[in-house]
Amino acid sequence: MKQIIQTEQAPKAIGPYSQAIKSNGFVFASGQIPINPETGEFVVGGIAEQTEQVIKNLSRVLEAAGSGLNRIVKTTVFLADMEDFAAMNEAYGKFFAEEPPARATIEAARLPRDARVEIEAIALS
Repeated sequence: MKQIIQTEQAPKAIGPYSQAIKSNGFVFASGQIPINPETGEFVVGGIAEQTEQVIKNLSRVLEAAGSGLNRIVKTTVFLADMEDFAAMNEAYGKFFAEEPPARATIEAARLPRDARVEIEAIALS
């Protein structure tokens, strides 16, 4: 059984996918990009500000599913440029100082709407 998760507190899906799916004790959160859900626009700033917005968006999706950042077991970070890794890592670390989840970081040729960072997550529900 699966439950589709949808919240107005995070950016709407920009294609035929769900913000998250809750199934068998897990939440599978789709990749988030640095869109401010109130304006529909990217946040102003560099990779640190974009990373912070992405994680805030993930947090809101997870909360809508009855989970949270502290229940994430795995993330995948997609960067448009691996040169942004250190700044992304520093911003990311502010949210996962204790018991950080497993993570993979990948440089992608291009991300949706030309974002510099996208992050997806798997969490316990």
